[in-house]
Amino acid sequence: MFVWFTIVLCSLSISIHPSIHPSIHPSIHPSIHPSINTASSTASHTMSIPERDRVLKEMEDAVREAQRQALLGELEQYCMQVEEPSTSQASRRRRPKKTEHVRWIKRDSDGNIIYANPRSSRKPAGTPRPKQSVIGVGESTAVETVVEVRSDFTAVTAEAFLEELHQSLAEDIEGDSPPCLRPPQASSDWMTRKRQLSEWWGKERPQLVNNMLARQHAAPRICQLCGNNPAVICCSDCRPQPYLCGQCDIRVHQRQVFHNRDLMTHKFFHPLPPTTCVLDSVLTHCERLVPLEMPDKVCNCLRSSVIAGQSIAVVTMNGRYDLRLPQIKCEACEASWSPELGDLIRCDYWPASSQYLTVYSMDVLYSFEELKMAAPGMSFQAFLRMLDQRTVRFGRSGTVIADSFRQSFLEWEAARYEVDKLTREDHFNCPACSPDMLAVSVDGNRKLYRFKTAARSEEKAIFYGVFIANDGDVQRFVDYINTATNHVSGRGVCGGHWSAAREMSRKASGKTDEEGLELAVCRHGVLLRALNMFRGEIFAYPLYLQQQMASKAITFFAMDVACKYWPYLQKVAEKCPELQHLLDMRPFLSVFHAKAHDFMCEVKWSGAYQEGAGSTLGEEVEQCNAFLSRIAVTTKHMSKAGRTDMLTVMGMRWNHQKINHLSSTLTRRYQKTTVALEEQLQNLEAMKIQMGITDDQLESWVIDVKQWAEGTTSPTDGAVAAVASRIEDLVASVKRRSQFVYKDSDGRKQRARMRRKIREEKATLTSVVDKYNSMVEQEEQLNMDDILSKSIVWPWQLKHSDVVGLATKRKAFDAAMAVKRLEEEKRIIIAEMQKHWRDLCGRGATLDQISQLTVTGETLGLLEDGLKGLQSLVLKKKKARRTMEEHVKKMYMKILTDTGMNLSDHSDSEEEYGGSDSGQE
Repeated sequence: MFVWFTIVLCSLSISIHPSIHPSIHPSIHPSIHPSINTASSTASHTMSIPERDRVLKEMEDAVREAQRQALLGELEQYCMQVEEPSTSQASRRRRPKKTEHVRWIKRDSDGNIIYANPRSSRKPAGTPRPKQSVIGVGESTAVETVVEVRSDFTAVTAEAFLEELHQSLAEDIEGDSPPCLRPPQASSDWMTRKRQLSEWWGKERPQLVNNMLARQHAAPRICQLCGNNPAVICCSDCRPQPYLCGQCDIRVHQRQVFHNRDLMTHKFFHPLPPTTCVLDSVLTHCERLVPLEMPDKVCNCLRSSVIAGQSIAVVTMNGRYDLRLPQIKCEACEASWSPELGDLIRCDYWPASSQYLTVYSMDVLYSFEELKMAAPGMSFQAFLRMLDQRTVRFGRSGTVIADSFRQSFLEWEAARYEVDKLTREDHFNCPACSPDMLAVSVDGNRKLYRFKTAARSEEKAIFYGVFIANDGDVQRFVDYINTATNHVSGRGVCGGHWSAAREMSRKASGKTDEEGLELAVCRHGVLLRALNMFRGEIFAYPLYLQQQMASKAITFFAMDVACKYWPYLQKVAEKCPELQHLLDMRPFLSVFHAKAHDFMCEVKWSGAYQEGAGSTLGEEVEQCNAFLSRIAVTTKHMSKAGRTDMLTVMGMRWNHQKINHLSSTLTRRYQKTTVALEEQLQNLEAMKIQMGITDDQLESWVIDVKQWAEGTTSPTDGAVAAVASRIEDLVASVKRRSQFVYKDSDGRKQRARMRRKIREEKATLTSVVDKYNSMVEQEEQLNMDDILSKSIVWPWQLKHSDVVGLATKRKAFDAAMAVKRLEEEKRIIIAEMQKHWRDLCGRGATLDQISQLTVTGETLGLLEDGLKGLQSLVLKKKKARRTMEEHVKKMYMKILTDTGMNLSDHSDSEEEYGGSDSGQE
């Protein structure tokens, strides 16, 4: 019998191997004893195909019968254990009889067992086994070298054999630890995780649908509060005991009026407003009062009672509630108490009008502000439509008026701003740029326009002049400059007359009133100042902002057209001596915008080549524009005052985020700068080795490039010079328009006009280049693709006497400048960290001064209760400042341990309360 089983298995190894899986044969062949090969070859010649099929069929039938018998045996044993449980401890410890199976063992050519994970305690694989008596092929010894037969070998099939081989292969890879005991590991591949998650959702979707339907079934229940009466109300806010009877519902929700309740008497859930209750199985109207703090008594008669006062609409994040204000009245002396504005605000309600017939939960105002920051394009109407939908969803009625909510929200922001003023917080100042500032970036945002046909209100902006400058002051300054200078405009190295240089621009006569916003931003992205544009991006607007911020020591003044603005400023300063101090700043051409200029202009003006600029880009204003441009979707339809207030509020919240994350920003910059400096130093050394130059030669090349950029070169031939100048103008215009297709336009039609203009200028440029190429030698001719895709050096700007080409010197120049800027950046960031730290410490001293004023009796224009609130607010801010100080100190000390910067010199020595500061070391 054993020989027959061996022959069949060997026949299967020959017939199955090509059809099951190509990897099966290599796994089977080495693990079978060599003696099996003879038997298999004999069987393959003596057994025909029909006989082999018959044997396989008999084996499969035997396997199915054995499996059925084994299953019946297990069921019978289980039933016996259930019916006759053992009474002794020993019987409980008795293990159930395991189903015997066949286990395959891998052996080497000498007959030794090959383990998945060999251990030192086992004999080496080369140790010979004890010799056994030789028995003929028809005996069972040949099989024992291949398998360890326990019993019931008829249960083995080809499928079981293959499955066991796969498990053996897995054990060889994973070791002795069974795979089923290992916790499932999340895939590191995102696509695999998404596929697995999608498969899980697809598998669970039918069950989810069933559960959603089951949730709708309002089954009869008993009140979970009293445990006696049948439940008629399900309150989703009273979990884990949501089911209440009518009496318990009234007792609980007389105070919890903002809970969302459902009626369940009709075998389905029906939302109920808070003013509806169930009495004697009948829906009844009831009055519900706004939850407010009330005095214990209004007189000494002890006969006062709380009654329903005037109607009021309360708006929360769950929509509108129509309630009544509470009122206390004495029946004897007729003394009464009604809530006033202060009572509402102390309970976190903000009025919508002078009669406060509508009040807003302050959570609604906070939520709208947070949503507005996350989605700046969201309007008041869209937010209120969401609240109206929630009102209907929970069984109530009524809407929220958009104009009332807008006014209430802005007044709430104004009150918060006044509170911040009392605590001396400056929303438009960067702590890392005070008292002196490295760079200011100025640029216009033409998407922040406003239609003339928008709401025409004569109301004055609440935040008038806080962030956006007074239009009258700006207009008077522009008129003065134009009168004194006779509309001069500067011509830079690049040539051309761009839109920013059109000093003759007039006020727009189209559909817009304000044409945009001119912004000034520090190098950390903190908004500093802004003004409304009415005549496009004329140079007088950045000049006004520069003059407004000149009180600070600013080193660089960054613009995207600094090469044109600075000659303009020099001419203005000649006519207006009071503006001479503005020339103390240094011009800074934005690094990325400089790529649209030619290389001579880039070397002379770009911030990447300015000594002391570090890694300042001058593009920080673009990040602010990206945020503010999303608000333009709504502000272009607002009134003049509403637009000013909304932009100011969003500017304050933007700066709040920037300042809160300033320590993380500076830390990341320092880390990135350190890594980048190491890479650039390696690149510089590799370049010097490749070019075979010394440090002195490199420095000489840098000086040559700078001197070349300061010079002015043009073709000697007048006709060629005119064509060359025209080429410079057209190339600069095409590149600049291409950069501003999406920045200066917010509509498809406007972008189509700009693209059409670009195509026209390219066509003109092509003809001019062809004309130039026909006038010069072959080596000086231009290629259209090169002049538009690269920062090109014009042939007429080259010095043909140089032994080393300008392209080679430029490569060395860029590498040397990159290293210098990164070395400067590390020093700059350390200085900014110290400024930030000193500002935090100075903030603590300011709060101490305010506390001292409140203690000495300074009222600051406040009543007694307001003064006490200010004292508590100062304590809260001091606690927040200490937490921030500890966080900042921990971050800076961790990254600057080798800089010698002492952060403990400016920390507070004493705490206002609670002993010494835990953050000081």
